[in-house]
Amino acid sequence: MFRKVAVGISGGVDSAVAALLLKRTGFQVEGVFMRNWDNNYEAGFCSDQRDFEDATYVCHKLKIPLHRVYFIKEYWNEVFTVLLKEYETGLTPNPDILCNRYIKFDSFFQHCRNNLGIDAIATGHYANTSFGSFLERYNENEGVKLLQPKDTFKDQTFFLSQVKQFSLRKCMFPVANLLKSEVRSLAKSEGLINVASKRDSTGICFIGKNKFQQFIEEYIETKKGLFMDIDTGQVVGEHDGLHKWTVGQRTHIPGYKDALFVFKKDLETNNIYVVSGTKHPALWNNICFTAPPHWIDKEPLELTLNHVFACYFRFQHTKPLTRCKVAKNHDGLTIILENKLRALTEGQFGVLYKDGECLGSAKMRHICHNLVY
Repeated sequence: MFRKVAVGISGGVDSAVAALLLKRTGFQVEGVFMRNWDNNYEAGFCSDQRDFEDATYVCHKLKIPLHRVYFIKEYWNEVFTVLLKEYETGLTPNPDILCNRYIKFDSFFQHCRNNLGIDAIATGHYANTSFGSFLERYNENEGVKLLQPKDTFKDQTFFLSQVKQFSLRKCMFPVANLLKSEVRSLAKSEGLINVASKRDSTGICFIGKNKFQQFIEEYIETKKGLFMDIDTGQVVGEHDGLHKWTVGQRTHIPGYKDALFVFKKDLETNNIYVVSGTKHPALWNNICFTAPPHWIDKEPLELTLNHVFACYFRFQHTKPLTRCKVAKNHDGLTIILENKLRALTEGQFGVLYKDGECLGSAKMRHICHNLVY
């Protein structure tokens, strides 16, 4: 059923080994290198030339063709403009989740299906599905579930929590059952020396070595405001834009015994409220209200029948899962955590898990703070 597979080749070790395993398994493999940012823009620089050279090297070694495709317009419209709008309204978005939803598992999938005549796509993400890492358990009569991989430390299901069914159904994750150390060892044994020890990419690619605050001011007008201590009500400093700060971030305001951290951004006054010390109780909360959720397969039956559902939650992919209870409300979900977490942030995605399955996610719209300030 699945013979010809397009694999996203990023120039990193994970996608290289994904392509290697696909070829070993007997698929006809087409490599695809995506470029999503135009370096001619005034700000931002995505140094992808080195990555393209590494991708070319990998495909040459594996004797598979490499296609270079551009999704610059799609990325600008579906990801970057959303990013800017949310920053302007005081939110802190997650561009990686948006990129996977709209670019890597939508535009990429559609392009490969329409132009390369493929049967399925594949990526180097550390994730798995109920259809199997090579779609060996594919069933056209049931929905696909997104599952956590063997390497729970590298688990990237968090970033895939908004991916749609239609593309996930036809997606392979060849490194699903490997640890990162095993992936690097495979690359070395195959002679893929250029990428075997290459560092993982982090952050937003087009910002490059620039600091985020310097980058974002090229696109959002600077609007100065005040830093205010919620405990004293006193002005403690001045900032030059809500969009440059996020909840829980250290402010580096001088002259105080304890460091001051961002607690909340007020869009109406353009002020940022801060607290003293990273363990201040205002930074730790356990209730949030979300936008309508995106369920990868379908809404959990327990939630449908009982209106309350026990599962696990995270809003940062490197943090441990936290027990929670989820209930539906007229706008989305109410999520009550068993333990308080630091810096729950409006605009971020709350991702839900149960029994090794990533169920989906919902954008946090409001954090319930149990205090008066």
